[in-house]
Amino acid sequence: QVQLVESGGGLVQPGGSLRLSCAASGFTFNTAAMTWFRQTPGRLRELVAAITETGGITNYMDSVRGRFTNSRDNDKNTVDLEMNSLKPEDTAVYYCSVVIRRNRYWGQGTQVTVSA
Repeated sequence: QVQLVESGGGLVQPGGSLRLSCAASGFTFNTAAMTWFRQTPGRLRELVAAITETGGITNYMDSVRGRFTNSRDNDKNTVDLEMNSLKPEDTAVYYCSVVIRRNRYWGQGTQVTVSA
């Protein structure tokens, strides 16, 4: 079955960096676009970044463009989100996600807290 396992979250000061990783299994990884979402309490989950099957095209929400970098390793079945110049408003639970045969799958999420 499809499994997505995120890691790399934590507490960081404003201006700091974190690297999230998502390990995927249960599907043909190099044929699936991958996405990162985030969610804070009381708000809808929002799309942060997306990357195509080969990694050739990436897209970002406006508030993170230029600070976050999405990448993937199709040999290791992993997708990473490098987050730099973090701000308190980046605090959220971050989720890795994929759509397989019209079904969306989610990881368990990893907490990122940006605070002094």
